[in-house]
Amino acid sequence: MLSALILLPLLGAALIGFWPANLSGTPARRVALVFASIAFLWTIFLTTQFNPGDINQQFAESVPWIDVLGLNYNLGIDGLSLPLLVLNGLLTCIAIYTSEQALQRPKFYYSLILLLSAGVTGAFLAQDLLLFFLFYELELIPLYLLIAIWGGARRGYAATKFLIYTAVSGILILASFLGMVWLSGGSNFALASLNCATLPLATQTLLLAGILVGFGIKIPLVPFHTWLPDAHVEASTPISVLLAGVLLKLGTYGLLRFGMNLLPDAWSYLAPWLAIWAVVSVLYGSSCAIAQTDMKKMVAYSSIGHMGYILLAVAAATPLSVLGAVMQMVSHGLISALLFLLVGVVYEKAGSRNLEVLQGLLNPERGLPVIGSLMVMGVMASAGLPGMLGFISEFIIFRGSFAVFPLQTLLSMLGTGLTAVYFLILMNRAFFGRLSAQVTHLPRVYWSDRIPAMILAVLIIIFGVQPTWLVRWTEPTITAMVNIQNVVATVSLDKAKSKS
Repeated sequence: MLSALILLPLLGAALIGFWPANLSGTPARRVALVFASIAFLWTIFLTTQFNPGDINQQFAESVPWIDVLGLNYNLGIDGLSLPLLVLNGLLTCIAIYTSEQALQRPKFYYSLILLLSAGVTGAFLAQDLLLFFLFYELELIPLYLLIAIWGGARRGYAATKFLIYTAVSGILILASFLGMVWLSGGSNFALASLNCATLPLATQTLLLAGILVGFGIKIPLVPFHTWLPDAHVEASTPISVLLAGVLLKLGTYGLLRFGMNLLPDAWSYLAPWLAIWAVVSVLYGSSCAIAQTDMKKMVAYSSIGHMGYILLAVAAATPLSVLGAVMQMVSHGLISALLFLLVGVVYEKAGSRNLEVLQGLLNPERGLPVIGSLMVMGVMASAGLPGMLGFISEFIIFRGSFAVFPLQTLLSMLGTGLTAVYFLILMNRAFFGRLSAQVTHLPRVYWSDRIPAMILAVLIIIFGVQPTWLVRWTEPTITAMVNIQNVVATVSLDKAKSKS
């Protein structure tokens, strides 16, 4: 059942890529959308069969693969990975649907998107360290090519920078994974057989340092963030949707699954420093967003700030804060995808993303009133206004983190105020006032341009009003994970004190 989620996009990529005749943009897009939609509907079906109360891996698959390497094909779903799988399926469909119909080399383009989706899905399903790494690296090349071939004027620079940063990330993660298995005396890379909690604190800390920097580049956290704004600015709108909505979540997912969960002593030891790191990322990302005049770059820097909230939550490592972290992953995925879609429509219709050029786009007769209204809703959700998913996810993070790190939580809360500031600047300059003389003749916006953004907007409001529909799938798994982590860390600390 789980392998189908990986094989469906791979089959679609192979079918489109090796289609014997020339396949133009529209047929290739339809075929890709069919395979992506089937995979998405399959995740919905698995969700209906998923038992939220079972904290173990469900629908597990295990097949021996390469015995000499200790590599097995182990897949599974729990409450941590399930929402991210559904998010990946949804945003893949939206990315394909919103792609230009007059693309150059459409067969290659849609094959790469489906291959990218398969890699992300495999990473979220993998229950083997080495298998996760293989899928983690699988998504690297498709994304590099999608930026380098179909990106903007500086696409080569942005794609190469992304490739270098992510390659370093992969090296550090692989080194830490190998160290976990070899130093703990494991015979294979299966998560279920690892027992890194018995390692000395110094060894755990060294391994965790590689995990933190490796996934910190992917998230990205300051100072490993510089690849992200360039990649977003040069990437096309559908690729920015996937990059912000799903791919960054591989980093936060990795911190939870392989950092906090496998190295509890080192995690507890470094937690105060991680909380400080989170504050720096939140405030720096938000401050940089205020200084931007490019709408897309502003949204990109806002992602850096909002991902910092997740680091704060997992540093606190309370059941409530980690639950908020998972909700923030979903919330940021939906909200950032919405904002990048809307910025893409503005750029397509107005021919500019520059806040010094745009003005008055909310004009009901000659502007983009529906797009502007959706943008108002999107920035309100990102700023954490009540009634939307952004509010409840950030509130749970702050509520769960305050008892452990009160000062760091209060400083991080300043980020919500800064979010309101830079998005108020964006709305005031681009959408209010008189329509700019440079963009008076705007092409018509069709319903096909609005539907994806409206779907995301509805989901943001629905889960904001009724968050329990999202929480119920995740809470049992997260509570068990955090309780086990805290118990292991406490026992190890008591042993260290008794020896001293």
